[in-house]
This record gives sequence, structure tokens and C-alpha cells, in this order.
Amino acid sequence: MLHKASNVLLVTLSGLLLAASWFTPFTLFIFVGFAPLFLMTKNIHETHEKKRGLKIWALSYLAFFIWNIITTWWVYKASFGGAVLAIVCNALLMSWAFLIWYRVERKIYGTLKFWLFIPLWLAFEYGHMQWDLTWPWLTVGNCFANTTSLVQWYESTGISGGTLWVLVVNVLLAKIAISDYKQIKAYVKPLLVIILPVLISLLILSLRSFDRVKTINTTIIQPNIDPYNTKFSTEFNQQLNTLHQQLSQLKLNRNTQLVVLPETFISDNVHENNYQSSQVINNLKTLIKIHFPKAAIVTGASSYREFSSGEKIPETARKYDNADVYYDMYNTAIYIDTLGNTTFYHKSKLVPGVERMPFPGIFKYFEKYAIDMGGTTGSLGTQSERTVFNDEVLGIKLAPAVCYESIYSDFMADYIRAGADLICVITNDGWWDNTPGHRQHLSYAKLRVIETRKQVVRSANTGISCFIDEFGNISQPLPYWEFGVINQDVAINSARTIFVRFGDIISYASVFLTVLILLYSQYLRFRSPQKLVNS
Repeated sequence: MLHKASNVLLVTLSGLLLAASWFTPFTLFIFVGFAPLFLMTKNIHETHEKKRGLKIWALSYLAFFIWNIITTWWVYKASFGGAVLAIVCNALLMSWAFLIWYRVERKIYGTLKFWLFIPLWLAFEYGHMQWDLTWPWLTVGNCFANTTSLVQWYESTGISGGTLWVLVVNVLLAKIAISDYKQIKAYVKPLLVIILPVLISLLILSLRSFDRVKTINTTIIQPNIDPYNTKFSTEFNQQLNTLHQQLSQLKLNRNTQLVVLPETFISDNVHENNYQSSQVINNLKTLIKIHFPKAAIVTGASSYREFSSGEKIPETARKYDNADVYYDMYNTAIYIDTLGNTTFYHKSKLVPGVERMPFPGIFKYFEKYAIDMGGTTGSLGTQSERTVFNDEVLGIKLAPAVCYESIYSDFMADYIRAGADLICVITNDGWWDNTPGHRQHLSYAKLRVIETRKQVVRSANTGISCFIDEFGNISQPLPYWEFGVINQDVAINSARTIFVRFGDIISYASVFLTVLILLYSQYLRFRSPQKLVNS
């Protein structure tokens, strides 16, 4: 009984350490967060009891459930059912990844088994970013989002480098914990592995500079419209009138070159096939022209597009009840340059269960049960390529990131590979209320800056709107749940990081190694296990 209790305490400790690392004073707890899980696995494996795999899976699930519920409980503010699914399912996927590692490591002798966890977990994180049930909020490398001075080398590795760093330290500490050699000098290696990347990061901060080609005077508007009670129940033109009155009371920079508005700022559905005659777009252009006569516009909108005869109909398309015509709905970013040229980008990383029913080709019937968060419900359409807003008048190329998309590192780097030199994050974080949710979302944008070394302008409906420079420093943050307007010159630079040039190499390599490991584990099933050389 005491043995069982100690294992429960170990996994509880693991969950608490992992969760605590998401809060700034306790970030370094992440370096010991996985170690208790390794100790629990060793304890159970050595008992030679039946159903050891089931016990290890159940206990690891407890750890990952604690981690998930403490860090992402705020999802319930939007939907209690959605929060339950996100927390329960994400913990389940994490525990399955841990169980796969156990199934592999039990065939191998020595401490090499612990090292195998690293590529397996990295491959899990990468895969979790690619499929329809994607929810990479707790990717381990994200934990440094509020301590970016420690990870300036993400410009070379992306956040997977942070995950690798954390897991290597955890393995080294777990090996010490299970060994008989526990003298002080045994801890030199893990301490060096922690300290050296920090020193490299500080060196980058002191030496790194950027060739800034130009500056663009940018105004960010935070309209602060209640998404629950006002935004989707009030006429858009009425919202525009309110904004006009608010702007009229401020001293604005009429020479601003770019105005940025948040996700779904245009709450009326824009018909993309006939956008030139769209009253809401024309009214918005008129309003901006009054207050910012020289400015181009980035704004979010709900939009739809009808498919003509002969076009391929996507699996998310809907059909009019009274006509044989299909159309798709989108969460859209719109760019309107000073000549009136208009470009659309459709959000392509959609929130499962809210904006997209996972695997719609199979579960399309269940779209009617999607969580209603205002605007359009059911599965939205996407696009396969990243659309860069190319403004030849201003001489800039913008990367539009709509809300949730800003947490995907390789996805966002695709914009920079396509030529973007400035990132515009437009979002509506009002769903989460004043909880850690909107603050975590903001902090993840700092990681995208470091990976790409492109500045970010962030317009959030209810906050926090701000500017972020190439090192991840935030300037002029607008308080949450307040109306506000901020203006600043944003620098355009010619930097092209290793991560942008070569992609998420650590994740690619981990997927390859995982395939080899799984194939080798299957090979071992058909012969007696051989003792491998210890690491």
C-alpha cells in the first residue's frame, strides 16, 4: 500500500511541477517536471506485477490531467463542455504517448530507455500540431514564453529546441535519482546543460542586431466589444458609429500608414464573390479614411464564398436550401491597401469543436453540435497555402495570423518563407474573460517573434493589444477589457533565421527516429531482448 501511495505522490508532484512552470516565478520547475514520472515507471516495472502497463498509463494520466486542468481551466469560460473535452482528451493523448514509450523501453535494458523518451515525445508534439484534434497549447517549449531572455536561440531551433532542452535535463536528473551514485559532482552535467543555453541566449541578446530596412507607422485599435452580449447581436454599422465617436475624441496620428483591427471585427458576413459592393467594407473604408487618410487596413471578418459550377467542392461546404449552390464560411483576415485593392486570407488552423468539426468528412453530421461562440458555427473553410498581404505602395509584406494560428511555430514560419516581413496577429480573446488564457496567448506571440525575428503588431478585441520587437519585448500593451488606440513606428528588417530557412529540424529528426524506434521495438518482439550498451 505504501508503494502505491508513493507512486501516486510522484505523479501528483509531476503534474504540479509541470503546471507551475507555466507561471513566471516557477518556470524552472519544468526541468524536474518529468523526472517523477520516470521514477514511477521504474518502481512499477520492478514489481513484476500484472497489468503494469495499465497502471503506468493510469498514473501518468493523473499527472497530465493535473497539468492540463491547472494551466487551461479557463477554457470553461467559453464552454464547460469544451473545457472538459480539451482537458480530458489532451491528457489522454499525452498519457498514450507516455504509454507508447513504456511499451518500447521495457524491451531495453540500461538507461538508454530514458533517452528514447525524448524523440518519442517530440514526435508526439509535432504530430499534435498537424491533425484535426490539434491542441498544442502545452507544447513543452512554450513554457519559456514569459522568460524569453533564456531562449533567444529559438531563432535556430524553434520551440522544439526548448522541449529538447527540458527533456534532456529531466532524463539526466532521473538517471541520478535511480543510481547509487549521488555525490555533488553527479549534478554537474545537468547543471551545465541548463546553464550553457542560458549563457548563449544572453550572448545573443547582447550581440544581435538587425538591418532595419524601413519603418511603418502603425495604429492598433482595440475596440473592446463584448463578444458574448454585444458583438454578434448588434448591427455592425452601429458598432462602426460607436468607434467613430470614440476615435473623434482622441488625438490621432493622421499620417499613420497601417491600421490594424481585431479578429471578426466585421461581424456581418462579407460575400467574397461580390466584395466590391459590400456595404460593410465600404463603410469601414470610409471611417478609416476620415481618421487615417493615408492608411491601409488589416481587419478580421466573417466571410463566405460561393463555388461556381465545375469547382471542387470542399468537405466543409454548405448548400443553400433553395438553390443548387454550395458555399463555404470563413474566419477571414482582409487587407485593403490605399488604392482599394483587397486581399482575403482564410484562417487555416481552426479550433477543434468550435470552428471545425474534427475529420468533417466522417463527422459532418455532428457539426450542429459545435460550440456556439457567436458568428458562424459548424466547420469553417480553410486554405492550403499562406497568403502574404503584399502592399506595393508601402513596400511591405504582411503575415496575417488569426487568433489560434499564432501558437504554431512552423506554420507561422511558412509566412516568412513566403516573403513576409511583418506579422499581424488579430484575435478575440474576450471569450476567456480576465484569466490566464489571454495572457498565455499573448506570450506565445513573443516566441514567434524570436523564431522569425519579425516584429509583431497585435490587435485583440478586448486586449491585450501591443507591439512586440525582434527580441520579444512588448511595448504599449493596452489593458484588458478597455477601449484603446496605440501608435508606433514598426521596423521592417531583412533577417532570415535558421529556423525560417530550414524549418523545425529537431521535430523532423524526432519523427524519423521515432519511426526507427517503433520498427526496432517490433523487431525485438520476435526475438529475445538483447542487452544494449548503456548510455
